Amino acid sequence: MPAFPTAARDALADSQLRGNLARATGTIRAKRAAAVAEVPEWEALRAAGAAIKDDVLLHLEDYLVQLEASLTASGATVHWARDAAEACAIVAAVAKAHDADEVVKVKSMATQEIGLNEALAEAGIAAWETDLAELIVQLGDDLPSHILVPAIHRNRAEVREIFQRAMGTAGRPAPDGLTDEPAELAAAAREHLREKFLRAKVAVSGANFAVADSGTLVVVESEGNGRMCLTLPEVLVSVVGIEKVVPTWADLDVFLQLLPRSSTGERMNPYTSTWTGVTPGDGPQEVHVVLLDNGRTRALADQVGRQALRCIRCSACLNVCPVYSRTGGHAYGSVYPGPIGAILNPLLRGVGVDDQVDSLPYASSLCGACYDVCPVAIDIPSVLVELRSQVVDAHRGGLPGGEAAAMSAASWVFGRARRLAAAERVSGLTGRLATRLARRLPGPASAWTDARDLPTPPRESFRAWWRRTGGGGDA
Repeated sequence: MPAFPTAARDALADSQLRGNLARATGTIRAKRAAAVAEVPEWEALRAAGAAIKDDVLLHLEDYLVQLEASLTASGATVHWARDAAEACAIVAAVAKAHDADEVVKVKSMATQEIGLNEALAEAGIAAWETDLAELIVQLGDDLPSHILVPAIHRNRAEVREIFQRAMGTAGRPAPDGLTDEPAELAAAAREHLREKFLRAKVAVSGANFAVADSGTLVVVESEGNGRMCLTLPEVLVSVVGIEKVVPTWADLDVFLQLLPRSSTGERMNPYTSTWTGVTPGDGPQEVHVVLLDNGRTRALADQVGRQALRCIRCSACLNVCPVYSRTGGHAYGSVYPGPIGAILNPLLRGVGVDDQVDSLPYASSLCGACYDVCPVAIDIPSVLVELRSQVVDAHRGGLPGGEAAAMSAASWVFGRARRLAAAERVSGLTGRLATRLARRLPGPASAWTDARDLPTPPRESFRAWWRRTGGGGDA
């Protein structure tokens, strides 16, 4: 992927994309505002969610050990994955152990993050997305562009075309005479997916939350496809980021109030599924849990940036961001787009290695709207500023650029009163000439003044005026 400025420029030229985004984000934003306004103690809930997450991050090792013990006691098999390659290898090994050449999947940001579908395909295993939006993205040979609504960049006419063209290559074809009415599109997807649910022996999920004291995993969703994946197959593999742990069910209660209002603008999720290991005769009889690091301990070590690990993937920050709402998610080059992606990707992957990642902290106007709506009070603007400084530091060395040279010169001048006084005298003498030349000469100086006036330095500095007037008394 190119750096954000290049990708964003291409996205801005797509008027259809901008129209789709404006309608979708505007609708979700209005629904969220109405749902939040119903809760007088909303700010207290935000503070509680942030405090719970901060406690987890401060004692993450202890809670993870407790979670592992609880999962094991309930009959689940726990795996630890340091990176994407290890996590994908574990999932593939489980599927192969059951002679499965396909798996059904619940929508999961973690599995998107590690490129699980592609890794399974290389191992000869087809991974079928069952969330409607993820299905649209998969059949369209596309990439998700939103945390909550991965196909937000598509309108219903485009969805109809994708279904007619691609459904038959992946299973049950779209019905003849399919229109772009939402109900018909949903019915076509339901029929297409039902045969996969009934056939699959292995399912893959993520988890919105993992309760440490009981070993319970939680998935919240709106369509019921998750419930089908979590109950019908014989084997379930759940890939869970290590930051998803919460200590108790009482703590979970806070997030089940914050998440639906912040994400879909609903009072509660239509489907909240919980599972605790293996229950004989009910649901999957073999459960594997892959606890995923993949850069999370790197983010945890960043004292400013670690608050990004509070994120509950609600996508509220995307829907209010003036940058995201005009460029869409593909410009960010990651499964995590928008303001949270602009900080999470550099924190997970590190700065100074990839130009595309290094461009993300600058993909923001720093307006602060993302912080205002974040249900766990992540101060995204502050983290962005910190990451910008880290990007600059990572590229230090060699000959300084023009900006670095200018800043060094300014530091030298401001370091001594005599130097500053001399600079003020020189600026008064040469300022008017420099202003005239900047408007005439080609190059960076004239380019800067094309859109703004270059202030003319005063003939007399404040310091000189102060001495001449005896401290302003003769003014």
